[in-house]
Amino acid sequence: MRIQVLFFGMLKDIAGRSGDSVELAEGAVAGDLFDQYAARFPGLGELAGSIVLARNEEFVARDAALREGDEVAFLPPVSGGASPYIAQSADGDGNFFALTRKPIDTRRLLDRVLRGEDGAVVTFEGVVRNNSKGRATRFLDYECYEAMALKVMARIGGEIAARPDVGRVAMVHRLGRLLIGEASVVVVVTSPHRRAAFDAALDGINRLKRLVPIWKKEYFEDGEVWVEGEWDADAPVAGGG
Repeated sequence: MRIQVLFFGMLKDIAGRSGDSVELAEGAVAGDLFDQYAARFPGLGELAGSIVLARNEEFVARDAALREGDEVAFLPPVSGGASPYIAQSADGDGNFFALTRKPIDTRRLLDRVLRGEDGAVVTFEGVVRNNSKGRATRFLDYECYEAMALKVMARIGGEIAARPDVGRVAMVHRLGRLLIGEASVVVVVTSPHRRAAFDAALDGINRLKRLVPIWKKEYFEDGEVWVEGEWDADAPVAGGG
């Protein structure tokens, strides 16, 4: 089937055109179309977290079905808008990883990775609780080594997504000050089967906690403390051993 594609604003410059016509296989969805162009024009993939898709002048999610003659527009952030992510990475297989200082939009992540062939999607949200070791928590503050954190998240997610029964993986971690009840991290895994999705999501958050250079400071009424965890056993510590 043939689809008409439109580009606007900065996306027009990245693609080097304002419009295009492309042949897609029957059953293709909007996300397939975007991924095809993101592979051709890497700049589109880098902005994937802030690009909105519209089909025949109506906003659609990635899993929206396409039909012969549809017009699909790739829309950059409107004037005054901005991506919620301070750093992000997307690959050609549909996996997505990001860091943000804004509340994490879990629904947006689900729409991004879910496909028609998926029979299960597992979402893990780590949230800020109101206590720690008997002390009342006021808020948390997260910081990280941004470039390395994103790289390690992408490596972890890519390895998990490469498993035979896993579809796609998305990981987003929040930075800065977080209040009680807010999500600090979200991991989303899709799969044809629930067991694989559950196992992959658990492995993903466990590896993220052990390997990604992100630290948190807990604030209480009577002080604050950096929370110390443990690096993965394979991490080369400075003291040797």
